[in-house]
Order: sequence, then structure tokens, then C-alpha cells
Amino acid sequence: MRPGHAIPIGIVGDFDASRPTHVATDAALAHAAGALGVDVRPIWLATDALLASPLEAYAGFFVAPGSPYRSADGALRAIAHARERARPLLGTCGGFQHVVLEFARNVLGRRAAQSAELDPHAPDLVVEPLACPLVGERAVVLLRPDSCAATFYGADAVTEEFRCSFGLAAAYAPALERAGLAVSGVDAAGEPRVVELREHPFFLATLFVPQLSSTAQRPHPLLTAFVAAMVGRAGRRST
Repeated sequence: MRPGHAIPIGIVGDFDASRPTHVATDAALAHAAGALGVDVRPIWLATDALLASPLEAYAGFFVAPGSPYRSADGALRAIAHARERARPLLGTCGGFQHVVLEFARNVLGRRAAQSAELDPHAPDLVVEPLACPLVGERAVVLLRPDSCAATFYGADAVTEEFRCSFGLAAAYAPALERAGLAVSGVDAAGEPRVVELREHPFFLATLFVPQLSSTAQRPHPLLTAFVAAMVGRAGRRST
């Protein structure tokens, strides 16, 4: 990475300044960059523009809250690009839903897989309404000790804030796991809260919204790990 070069991060989502999660996303990336002593350049990518926009210029992708997006297909295209091209990706809340949906369609081959938020009557729902909506709730997440998530946190249990009403249909978890997308964090009842792709430099999605708890004094560890993965990638490309 060249000195003074800001890392371009594509933020997949339809920016709305009235959403605290959107404002917090920019701030949390800045917190992480400051902790690592690097510069980042977050660029919000409207999902409807992503249907045809070039994606190679971005070092990584953050799939933001705020679904339903203007274009689910645009968001899915960016996620597939990150997964297939080994670009670091972090998804939160709505980003979690779309990471699961992209993997179900393009890796499991279930082309009709759908989210209940987008079409509640679809016959193959990989994303379903949560039994208890978690909008504005803080809850404990238990992390698999051998997971990337646990390594990034340095802990096996964390408490995080949620803003979501939809999550992974539990019946899908075994098929996702066999195909490589591991459920690495669950709630006290065993419901999926974090997924990660092990055979990837950084590919992780959370149902919670970690950026809301990040501060300049205490950057969130997942955001810091995400930015560090992009720094590492940039360094390898420049050698």
C-alpha cells in the first residue's frame, strides 16, 4: 500500500442520513482506520446502480443495514463479487440477510431462495421473520471458539445491539455449513447470529450492528479486523 493512499471501501446500501446505522458505519470505519494508522475512503454505492457498476476499484465491501434495498439484485451482485474475487466483506443486519441469500442462490444452487422481507409468500425462504424481533435490543451472542469471529473479538461471548426483524431460517444452517458458510455465532437459544466463510481472507456477516458500539477510543474489533484485511490485501498487491 502506498503511503498516503486511502483505501476505497464500497459501502453497499442506499445511504440515508436519518438512519443512525448509516452514520455509524462511516464513523466506525474511521475509528478502525485510526487505530491501524491508515486512511480509508468509504464510498456509498446505491444498490440500483450496482446492477451494472464496475466493482474492481474497491478494496472491500461493507454491506450496510437498511433493507429492503432499492435493488436486492444490485446488493447480491456486489456480495458475489467479493466472495468470488477474495475481496474482504463485512455485512451487518440487512447485509447478513443478503449474504445468506446470495450464498443460497449461487453456491447451494437454490435459485428460488428468498427473504421473507422481500417476498413473504415465496416457497423457499432462507430468511424468515425472527420469533422475537430484535429492533433496539441488546443480546448476548455466543461465538464458536474456533471461529474467525471469536479470534477477532478475543472472546467466546459478546453483547451486541440489534436492529433486525429477520434472520436465517435455522433449517438452512446445515446445508450452508456443508457448503462452507459456517454459523459461527448464535444466541442463547442457538439461533444463528453470525456467519463466516472460512476459506476466504475475510467474509463475515452479523445479524447485529457492531458499528453502533464503536467509538474512537474503542474501535469495534470486527471493523478493525475488516479494515486490517483490506490493508493486508493492498500490501500483497503492491509487493
